[in-house]
Amino acid sequence: MTAVSTLPALAETITRCELCPRLRAHCREIARVRKRAHATDEYWGRPVPSLGDPRARLLIIGLAPAAHGANRTGQLFTGDASGSWLYEALHRFGFSNRPNALWRGDGLVLTDCWITAAAHCAPPQNRPTPAELARCRPYLEAELMLLPRVQVVLALGRVSWETWLRAAGWWERLAPRERPAFGHGVETEMPDGMVLVTSFHPSRQNTNTGRLTREMWHGVFRRIRLRLGQ
Repeated sequence: MTAVSTLPALAETITRCELCPRLRAHCREIARVRKRAHATDEYWGRPVPSLGDPRARLLIIGLAPAAHGANRTGQLFTGDASGSWLYEALHRFGFSNRPNALWRGDGLVLTDCWITAAAHCAPPQNRPTPAELARCRPYLEAELMLLPRVQVVLALGRVSWETWLRAAGWWERLAPRERPAFGHGVETEMPDGMVLVTSFHPSRQNTNTGRLTREMWHGVFRRIRLRLGQ
């Protein structure tokens, strides 16, 4: 990836990315065929850039855009059930001006929070390959350099947990037994003072089965808010 010096430049680079032919073909096909419920929508169909407050102290890492969510709307965690869970919690705890996001450019404003993803293209079966994740990881590495105020990282799901550890360099620097554990609500203070919080992803697979409840979900953000203060 060509070096970028600003977050807007990084967003433009992500949007133009063609590094993963399988993912690009899938996103374009989804945008062409569309879902019946969104048959009249104009799908984004491109890599979806990150969003948020450049002065954020909280960094949230999701897995990837949903085929008929962010791949349709052009904004991460927007237009699907996972996004409804995320933005409701962000609004409740003072990180968002709205409890839901419906479309790119719909007036959503994030405060003290930045949202990114392990992969910026919607993958088939919601499963990017290790090679695809590796090709996308330099974008997160660049974000870590361009977001100097981040104090807390919230990794949603095991893939996002590993992606951050690799992007931040801890995967190689720490022996396997020394790496932070993954689990819902697990908090780990890293050697440099950064706090890593892990959570189950608010996917329907987790929320519809009760693996992740609202109480569990809000508990994670409540602890993050207490750490960061107002």
